Amino acid sequence: MSKINRQEILSILDGYDKDNITIATLGSHTSLHILKGAKREGFKTAVVCEKGREVPYQRFDVADEYIIVDEFKDIVNEDVQQKLRDMNSIVVPHGSFVAYAGLDNVEEKFKVPMFGNRDVLRWEAERDLERKLITESGIRMPFKYKEPADIDRAVMVKFPGARGGRGYFVASSTEEYNKKIDAMLERKWIEEEDVAQAHIEEYVSGCNFCVHYFYSVLKDEVEVLGMDSRFESNIDGLCRIPAKDQLEVGLDPSYVVTGNHPVVMRESLLPQVFEIGDNLVETAKELVKPGMNGPFCLQTMCTDNLEIVVFEMSARTDGGTNTFMDGSPYSYLLFGEPMSMGRRISREIKNGIEEDRLDLLIT
Repeated sequence: MSKINRQEILSILDGYDKDNITIATLGSHTSLHILKGAKREGFKTAVVCEKGREVPYQRFDVADEYIIVDEFKDIVNEDVQQKLRDMNSIVVPHGSFVAYAGLDNVEEKFKVPMFGNRDVLRWEAERDLERKLITESGIRMPFKYKEPADIDRAVMVKFPGARGGRGYFVASSTEEYNKKIDAMLERKWIEEEDVAQAHIEEYVSGCNFCVHYFYSVLKDEVEVLGMDSRFESNIDGLCRIPAKDQLEVGLDPSYVVTGNHPVVMRESLLPQVFEIGDNLVETAKELVKPGMNGPFCLQTMCTDNLEIVVFEMSARTDGGTNTFMDGSPYSYLLFGEPMSMGRRISREIKNGIEEDRLDLLIT
């Protein structure tokens, strides 16, 4: 199948009642603050929720309408799409939406107006495209190894897609790499097809900062809205074990993200933060038009020589934005009022409607 023509989406949007827009999303990941933020900006809200998982949205009272499905992937079913269009819905994508709906389906079948640039989601999912976008922006990334046989120092091994760190591991030699791959296949943590797509990169030691940006097309400006770091299992638990006991425990470190906590960065590093955000946005305008429209996240390590190294990108709302549902120190500096990423998205949509430029924000 071919990709959905953007003009088809804009023709659907043109038929919407702009005074009755609904902000909709899939009930997972960052949907609580997406929906709450939309309500605070005066929009109706809708959540597509897997049966049995609607309780948080009911208890927190963030959704006006519920579309209950058997499985999350059913959001691409035509009857669900029609319900969304009947509500004048603009869908806000996030990591779970992409993972469950399927990237091919989002590109080829999902004919509901979406906030942001749906084409850029492919550049997040495919490691080589992600690396191309980041490195052509002049941003430092860890060195990439072509083959496991080339491993000559500590490396981080990753696999395709938004997995929240699941399956990632560290190895220091080809032998260790092969041993851990075999163990993961045996545990069914990965499939054979994943092995061929393993991404092997230099392990950069430093402090983790995940920087949450918002590029406003309406203002042509990159905003820094917040930062977080991650709780990862079982590496965090392993680090609590005294060094002399770690070898005896026999645990293989894993990096599954289980939570997030807000952080602030020393102020002297912020010029680097803005520079890499600005550079990525400008490069994206050329490589994947219309560019990095709306929220994105750069996951970084800050080394002991105060160099910020980007090791991963989220080309949509990232899970770490859950740490500032009522705002962050950075969003306070910008807005002086509670501003989550979800609310910032809805503020942009509201401004787009008022300025008659909503079409610039939708694909």
